[in-house]
Amino acid sequence: MLGKLRMYNFSFRWKSMAAAVAALSVFAVASLAQAPARNYKDGEFDIYNAVTIDISKKDYTKAIADLDAWKQKYADSDFKDDRLMLYVTAYSESKQYGKALDSAAEAIAMPNAFSDPKTGAANEVRALFTAVQSLLQGVTAQQQLTPQQLDNAEKASRRLLEFNRKPEGVSDGDFNTLKNQLQAAARQALLTIAILPGDKALARNPADCETAVASYTKALGEYPDKSFISYNLGRAYNCMAKKDSAHVADWGAKAIFEFVRAAVVDPTLGGTTDAKKISDYANNAYNTFHGSTEGLDHLKDQAKAAPLPPDNFKIETATQVAARKEGEFKEKYPQLAMWMGIKGQLADTNGMQYFESTLKNAQVPKLKGTVVEGKCRAKDILVAVPLPDQQGAPTAEITLKLDAPLTGKPEPGEIQWEGVPTSFTQSPFMLTMETEKAKIEGLKVSACAGAAPARKGTVGKKGGAKKK
Repeated sequence: MLGKLRMYNFSFRWKSMAAAVAALSVFAVASLAQAPARNYKDGEFDIYNAVTIDISKKDYTKAIADLDAWKQKYADSDFKDDRLMLYVTAYSESKQYGKALDSAAEAIAMPNAFSDPKTGAANEVRALFTAVQSLLQGVTAQQQLTPQQLDNAEKASRRLLEFNRKPEGVSDGDFNTLKNQLQAAARQALLTIAILPGDKALARNPADCETAVASYTKALGEYPDKSFISYNLGRAYNCMAKKDSAHVADWGAKAIFEFVRAAVVDPTLGGTTDAKKISDYANNAYNTFHGSTEGLDHLKDQAKAAPLPPDNFKIETATQVAARKEGEFKEKYPQLAMWMGIKGQLADTNGMQYFESTLKNAQVPKLKGTVVEGKCRAKDILVAVPLPDQQGAPTAEITLKLDAPLTGKPEPGEIQWEGVPTSFTQSPFMLTMETEKAKIEGLKVSACAGAAPARKGTVGKKGGAKKK
């Protein structure tokens, strides 16, 4: 009903990401410089050194293999937390974002992992940021993340959003700048997590429309100012309209509400598309559905004020509007409506068949029309049936055949009559009806041109005028 929609892939902009990563490298240096005294077990340093060489050479496959060997041989290493962060680096650089997220979450969950007064804050923010970054990169790469990984990412994002521990060696100004950047990344991760179920549901084949509606509705409740969520919820409603044919008008109305909502809040959908495309689409969708733009401004006001359509929200379909207006027209102009029904069938390709089988010689209820033409003392009158407020001269559509000639010339004006159709031509359109002159209501007749005026008095036996 609403037409085919282009699927927008929303790519988020991370202006602060590079700066955040650069600042985190300062934390990393501070962490290594201030690390407390720890001891390598016999032979452990050689494995650790091999891992660092692997990473420096960007041989992340070998780095992961060496890390596995290190973990298997020295499970209780004093450098367990460092090993986890090296895992995170190797997995992230090899684009195994789910495993990078697992390793970061494991580091975050370690007892007293970030309690050291010198290095705790730096290590904590590195682990939290890495979890957030892995989530965002994994989603961008369309990798399948498990529910547990998503849950871990959400927890890390919320924790990063509230992070307020300034690492040692970092100035207040640098920390405030970095904190704003990290919080922006955390908010984006939470937004991504919120819309991800809906995106996945619509991407399935066949699409899971119900899940998409529920997910985007929930996300829009959390982020009512995000127009691209409104747009996607509109797509989900449109999905339901195609699936649930019994309620297509209800789902279609809700879809239009969300498309209009997106257009009035931010038609660029967060800067991802041309604003005119979304505005035009919303307007055209409403016009196609409703049959006109009547009421669209009111809908825009409604959609701007609330992210979701109200309960029992409806928009009249074009068919419903036509039926309502037809009912109103029939109530106000019953005779005209009846004639339009007759005329419509006569003008159809099967009009002659309709006339011969149904209309010919049948008594037609009282009609109303306007006298267009009639000759003096004639037995026929040409009648038009104009529409209300019709401009210009009306065209004759009916010829009335009278049972007796008129006494004068028929004057233009409205009349009513009952009659029996006897003949019909489609081109030019003309229906001929027989009727009784005496039963025509409202007919006015004037004296024929050039006729001698009637003399006063009564007529005598020899035809002379008898004076009073």
